Amino acid sequence: MTTTPTLTSKHVETLALHAGFRSDPTTGAIAVPIYQTTSFDLGSTQNAIELFSLQKFGNVYTRIMNPTTDVLEQRMSAIEGGVMAMALASGQAAITASITTIAQAGDNIVSGTDLYGGTWNLFAHTLKAMGIEVRFVDPSDPDAFRRAADSKTRAFFGETLPNPKLVPFPIQEVALIGEELGIPLIVDNTAAPLICRPFDHGAHVVVYSTTKYIGGHGTSIGGLLIDSGRFDWEKHADRFPTLSQPDPSYHGTVWIDAVKPLGPIAYALKARISVLRDTGACMSPFNAFMFLQGLETLPLRMREHSRNADSIARFLADHPSVTKVIHPGLFTGEDKRRVETYLTGGNGGLVGFELAGGAEAGLAFIDRLQLLHHVANIGDARSLAIHPATSTHQQLTEERQLAAGVTPGYVRLSVGIEHYDDIEADLTQALDGLGQLAKAA
Repeated sequence: MTTTPTLTSKHVETLALHAGFRSDPTTGAIAVPIYQTTSFDLGSTQNAIELFSLQKFGNVYTRIMNPTTDVLEQRMSAIEGGVMAMALASGQAAITASITTIAQAGDNIVSGTDLYGGTWNLFAHTLKAMGIEVRFVDPSDPDAFRRAADSKTRAFFGETLPNPKLVPFPIQEVALIGEELGIPLIVDNTAAPLICRPFDHGAHVVVYSTTKYIGGHGTSIGGLLIDSGRFDWEKHADRFPTLSQPDPSYHGTVWIDAVKPLGPIAYALKARISVLRDTGACMSPFNAFMFLQGLETLPLRMREHSRNADSIARFLADHPSVTKVIHPGLFTGEDKRRVETYLTGGNGGLVGFELAGGAEAGLAFIDRLQLLHHVANIGDARSLAIHPATSTHQQLTEERQLAAGVTPGYVRLSVGIEHYDDIEADLTQALDGLGQLAKAA
């Protein structure tokens, strides 16, 4: 096991380096070791009984927990201000677990329409096949969440900085509605780590694809679920039978009662001991180690991502081939108010723009890029570009693409931390090439 320091610092730059681990007590190593093992010695039979009956926490099997993964979980929980985190195999696994921990066949959740394409498919098709209905509402009207909810609603869901619209989700407004109705708000903060802290605005659960900015290196797939510990599950016990009724998958444990000596972790513990154990979507220790490496520089990278993206957005807004730029730094009115309310650490690294030539221009632009990589990812240290209508959102109908903010000529950039001049130069030559193609036609 590792030694865990007591940190008084609340600064993310310090927590990203020190939370959850000081040094290995056996070797003195200050880098988190990779515990590449499936199982752990249970010691005495009495110790095993106590571990399996949840009388104490400890390592049993890596599918449920692992010392390397534990440091990542502690570190991200400290950064977000939560009580417990759980690492998973991917961001999609984290979202799925966040819902299935509290929703069963016959239940529903209410989600904003502004979603990553993979999340939309998960909600519209896979959860539907499991008997969980997802009701989509326009997040520009927070009260739409209230109107769509009923006695079987188990959660509200939204993306902090939805890709591709990039208009911040009304976290506080929807969270307050949820508090009134007894419905927790789950927020996907993948595109806005550190620049937004959803728990500070009332969110109850945060999920991440660590594949993106937290890693930053584009080498590993992973996800995180973080419990704020601030939702009163016992007060609303009738709405959440998976937490308030005996769980047949764990010898009749009632999770709300089982955690009372441990703190407000009923949701997080149910997610780990029941959902993660049974579905098996755990993060590998090696990937946890890789994400810890990325996390150490996340505060620095997010500042540089935001700085470069702000400049690229202004550059694109002045280019004659571009008809519209989508970036938080350029919004006005209510959208600007949300940016100023929720994005207090920068505007993030994502920039969207529309080309007058539609899909043909978008595809031609992508093919002309030389520095930027054409990949289905965001948040790498290197700059990335993609044409969502023919890739990440291809499975959606045209109507749903438009609802999500994807037009035929829309291009998404994930602006990296290269020197700004080099990013702009590559965009310039690709855009200028479109002008030459138009003249030739």
